[in-house]
Amino acid sequence: MTDKIVAENLSKVFGDDPREALELIRQGKTKDEVLAQTGQTIGVHSVDFSVAEGEVFVVMGLSGSGKSTLVRMLNRLVEASDGAIYLDGEDVCTANPSALRRLRLEKITMVFQHFALFPHKTVLENVEYGLKIAGVPASDRHERARDALDKVGLSAWGDRRPAALSGGMQQRVGLARGLAVDPEILLMDEPFSALDPLIRRDMQNELLVLQRELKKTIVFITHDLDEALTLGDRIAIMKEGRFVQVGTAEEIVGNPADDYVAAFTQDIDRARVFDAGRVMDVPEALDLDADDPSTARQRLDDLGRDSVHVLAKGALAGIITRRSLSQVEGRRNASLDDALQSEAPTARPETRLSSLYGACRSGLPVAIVDDSGDFVGVVTPEAVFDLLAQDNTNPGESGEPADAAPAFSA
Repeated sequence: MTDKIVAENLSKVFGDDPREALELIRQGKTKDEVLAQTGQTIGVHSVDFSVAEGEVFVVMGLSGSGKSTLVRMLNRLVEASDGAIYLDGEDVCTANPSALRRLRLEKITMVFQHFALFPHKTVLENVEYGLKIAGVPASDRHERARDALDKVGLSAWGDRRPAALSGGMQQRVGLARGLAVDPEILLMDEPFSALDPLIRRDMQNELLVLQRELKKTIVFITHDLDEALTLGDRIAIMKEGRFVQVGTAEEIVGNPADDYVAAFTQDIDRARVFDAGRVMDVPEALDLDADDPSTARQRLDDLGRDSVHVLAKGALAGIITRRSLSQVEGRRNASLDDALQSEAPTARPETRLSSLYGACRSGLPVAIVDDSGDFVGVVTPEAVFDLLAQDNTNPGESGEPADAAPAFSA
């Protein structure tokens, strides 16, 4: 997959002599020590990362961690003190004013936390504003703005003023304005944090739906780990201007890098993070045409299981259990089909464990099937509950979960 954004050794110092402050940081001084000694503030220090084309890369951290400074450096709303930023190989930090303007108009756009709508303009005029600045003819920009409003479900509101809209609707206008210019990269700086929780969840879901269609490269800033886990293909945890850990939701929650990350993850619902593929076992199955109750009983004994799935001509036909076998054993000419339970739970490898609770209550293992319907694994209720019961709130070693949760106060 092609890297759309690459940042190398990226640093930002707010002060008169950034080199002095950066040298002190390299010597092991803390941000507070640098501030006390020089009067300068370290916003971001020596951050390296890349974002693949079409990826949602979430940067998460507490207030003052440097995340908003970082995202503003990507389009040079904040100038970097050191390091390099490449968009499709083009160095943003050395771009001249003309090249920077082109990047901002054609390649990269930003959605802000507080909407930043013009109150005296209509919704449609707000959405087409970036196109107007870019010199797009009126008829074309009207059409593109209406199309963007339709994407966010506000096609009927184009003639209204922003004041007539709710907070969630205003944020959708801000998103539509960003989409109207058809950018390759979307920078989103805590765009949903000012919204009520239910509206915020709706906006997260809408963004995911849009992303499946548009496949933009997105850098999303948040202080909410639940939001990061919901949206991010990968997540970077930021502290005091640096990345503490970068990884998928499963990597962050399953193997936190240190106590700081562990503290963030200790209250996370693990069932919303891990999927069936994480806990599935190798598929074991009987053949409906070749096996009979006696061979089925022997197979259950050999596997040490109370149930096993059954295939018919290679396709999943159902499941047999020790109980269903006992009901037909001893009958004359009994077949495996007589003991078959055709209503057996199934799921995909990417199914979240939270969606398997109902199936697990039956006590039967869940058959995992791929997009072609092939039987690729088994998830037992015990495997699900064992994973959810693990306490991984301490940093693990060599990829293994940790043992206990740390105390933490932000």
